[in-house]
Amino acid sequence: MRIALIHALRHSPPPVEAAFARLWPDATLMNLLDDSLSADLARDGALTPAMTDRFLTLARYARGTGADGILFTCSAFGSCIEAVAEALAPLPVLKPNEAMVAEAAAIGGRIGLLASFAPTLASMPPEFPPGLALVPRLASGALDALNRGDAEAHDRLAAEAAQDLAECDAIALAQFSLARAAPLVAAATGKPVLTTPDSAVRALRARLLG
Repeated sequence: MRIALIHALRHSPPPVEAAFARLWPDATLMNLLDDSLSADLARDGALTPAMTDRFLTLARYARGTGADGILFTCSAFGSCIEAVAEALAPLPVLKPNEAMVAEAAAIGGRIGLLASFAPTLASMPPEFPPGLALVPRLASGALDALNRGDAEAHDRLAAEAAQDLAECDAIALAQFSLARAAPLVAAATGKPVLTTPDSAVRALRARLLG
C-alpha cells in the first residue's frame, strides 16, 4: 500500500514517518514537501485560489505515482485539502486533523488546542464539532526554535505554553511537528495529549484496509 505524504513544513516528515513505523510499518511512504506553502500563507494571511491550485497539482502528481491514499500534514490548509478530496474522489484523501478531531470529540469537555503556527488557530477550530469547547493557545517562538535547529527549545516552549491549558480535559497538538513535544506537554499538564500523526495513521489504515 503506497501512501503519499504532502507537507508544507519541513519538520513534518519525521513525526509522521515515526507514527507509520509504529502503527503501520508495512505501508510504503513517499514524501512531497513544498515549504513555500506555509511561508506564502503566513505572508498572505489567507488561503487563495492560487494556493488551492498548488495543492491540486501536488495531489495529482502523488496520484500519478500510484498512491493508494494521500495524507496532508499541515493543518492550516483545510479548504485546499477539501478541494483535493473532491477532485480526486474516490481516492482516500485525509486532512491532518480529521482523526484527532474525532478523538477529541469522543473525550468531550474542554479541549486545549496548542499550535506553533499562528494561522492554524484560525483555520482549525471550525473542524471541531460546534458543541466542543476549544481553548486555543499559541506556543510563541516554538516553530522559530525548530527552524533554527533547536529542538530542545521547541519542546520546552510548547510545554510552557501548554501550562495555560492545564484546566482542559485533554490537549490536542495542532501540528505534526509538535508531536515530538507530546511527552513534555503531558508532563507539564498531567492531561491526555492527542497528536495528529498517530491519529491520522490509525484512521488512514482503517480506511484503506478496513
